[in-house]
Amino acid sequence: MPTTPLPGAARDRAGRSGDHGDDVRRWFVLVVLCVSLLVVAVDATVLHVAVPAVSERLRPDGVELLWIVDAYPLVCASLLILFGTLGDRVGRRRVLLAGYACFGVASLAAAYAPSAGVLIGARVLLGVGGAMIMPATLSILRHVFPDRRERALAIGIWSAVAAVGAALGPLVGGLLLEHFWWGSVFLVNIPLMAVCLPVARLLLPESSGDRSGPWDVVGALTAATGLFSLILALKRIGTGDLVTPGTALAASAGVGLLVFFTRRQRRASHPLIDLTAFARPAFGTSVGCIVLTVLALVGLALVAAQYLQLVLGLSPLQAGLRLLPMSLAAVAAGLAGSWLLRRLGPRLMVVLGFWLTALAVAQLVGLGEEDRPILMTLGFVMLGFGLETTLFAAYESMLSDVPAAQAGGAAAVGETAYQFGGGIGIALLGSLMNAMYGPAVRDLSGVSAADAEAAGHSLGEAYTVADRLGGARGEAVRDAAREAFVHGMRLTLVASAVLLLLGALAACRLPRRLCAAAEVPAPQREPDGRPLLPTGVTRP
Repeated sequence: MPTTPLPGAARDRAGRSGDHGDDVRRWFVLVVLCVSLLVVAVDATVLHVAVPAVSERLRPDGVELLWIVDAYPLVCASLLILFGTLGDRVGRRRVLLAGYACFGVASLAAAYAPSAGVLIGARVLLGVGGAMIMPATLSILRHVFPDRRERALAIGIWSAVAAVGAALGPLVGGLLLEHFWWGSVFLVNIPLMAVCLPVARLLLPESSGDRSGPWDVVGALTAATGLFSLILALKRIGTGDLVTPGTALAASAGVGLLVFFTRRQRRASHPLIDLTAFARPAFGTSVGCIVLTVLALVGLALVAAQYLQLVLGLSPLQAGLRLLPMSLAAVAAGLAGSWLLRRLGPRLMVVLGFWLTALAVAQLVGLGEEDRPILMTLGFVMLGFGLETTLFAAYESMLSDVPAAQAGGAAAVGETAYQFGGGIGIALLGSLMNAMYGPAVRDLSGVSAADAEAAGHSLGEAYTVADRLGGARGEAVRDAAREAFVHGMRLTLVASAVLLLLGALAACRLPRRLCAAAEVPAPQREPDGRPLLPTGVTRP
C-alpha cells in the first residue's frame, strides 16, 4: 500500500521500522489535522451563546454586533479558494502553519478586545486563519492517504470532526460562560494552536501541485471579493433586508466578479481551478450535493437555538446538551463511512443519506410549544447520521475525482460550496421564516404600532416587548409570538425536507461504484526501498 513518509527527525527516528512505522505516523498526521479542524469548526459557532455577554461588556451598536458575528464566516468563506490554490502553489504545510499562527494571534486579540472595533478586526483575522487551515487539512489528507480505501476512512473521521466541532461550539461556549468571562471562548484556542504548530511542523509532509506558470493573483483576489460580496448579500436578504441599495449593490458586484473570474479561468493557461471538473459527474454532482445539504440544514440551524432557548426555556448549556445526540450520531456515521462506501457505492450512499436526513427533518416538524424530548432526540440522531453520511460520500467522491496536484483547489471548492450553501439557505429559508413570523405578530390588536413592529423582528425582541408591557397585554404578545415562531419553524422544516429530496434526485448522477481494486496503482519505491512520494511532495 502506498505510504507517505514524514519529513525531518520524525522520519529518521521511525523510518528504520519500515513501512509499518510510516503507516502509523500517517494516522498521527490525521490526529493533528483533526485537532486543528476541530478548533476552527468550534470557533465558527462558539460565539453564538456569548453574544449577550459581549453586548453587555462592549456595548456595540446594531451594525457592529452584526459584524462581530458575521465577520468570521464571511472572511473565511471568501478566502478559501485564494488560500487553497496558494497552498497548491507554495506548499500546503507552509500555508497551514501560517494559518495556525494567524489563528492563535487573532484568538488572543479577540479574547482581550477592549472595544467592538477591535473584536471585529480580530474576527476578520480569525477568518483569514480559518481559510488557511480548512482546505489545507483536507488537501494534505489527499496526499498522506493515496490509497482510496484508507483515504475514505480518514475523510470520514475528518468530516465527523468538522460536524462535531460546529455542534460543540454552543456547548463549549455555554460551559465557559458559566465559569469565566466572554473572552474565554476565544482564549481556549491558544494552547491548542501552540501545540499544533510545532507538532505539525515536525510531522506533516510538505506537498504542492504543479508549480509551472504564474499564480493568478488577480483571479484569486477577484474570487475572494466576489464571494464576499455575494455571501454578504445573501445574509442580508435572509435577515429581511431585501430591497436596500446596499444589498442590491453587493449582489450585483458578487455576481459580476464571479462571472469575470469564471471567464478568466477558462482563458488562463494555468487556471486556479479546473472548471472542466464541474462537468464530470463525480466532482460536479458532489459539489452540488454539498450545497443542497447545507442549504437544507440551515432551516434547522436558523430555528434550533431560538426554539430550544426561547420557546422551551432551556439555558445555553441545556440547549447544547440537547444537540449532543446529533454530534454523536455524526461521529458514528463518519467512522462507519468507509465501510458503507465500499458496500453501497457513492450514489446509493448519498441518496440514502439525503432520504434519512429528509425523514429526520420531517419528523422534527412534530415539535411544538410543548417539550417532546424523545421525538427531538430521535430526530437529531437521524439527522446527524444522515447529514454526515451525505457529506462524507460527497466530499470523498469530489476529492478522489481530482489529481493529487489539484487537491488544494478541490478542497477549497468543497469548503466554499459548504459556506455558499449556508448563505443561500439563510437567504431562502430565513426569508421564509421571516415571512411566516413577522406579519402574524405585527397584526396583534391592543398593542401600539411601534411595539408590534419591534415584536415582529424576532422572537427575542417580542419577549422584550412583552416584558416591558407586562400583564395581559404582555402575555398576549408572548403567546402570539411563540405560536407564530413555531408555525414558521414547521414550514421552514418542510421546505428543508423538500430541498433534501431534490438532493437525493440530483445524487443519481454520481458514480454507482468505487474504482475496482485493480485500478489502484501498485506501490512504487525508490532505490533505497522507501515508498515513492506523490508528485510535489518533497523530503528535506
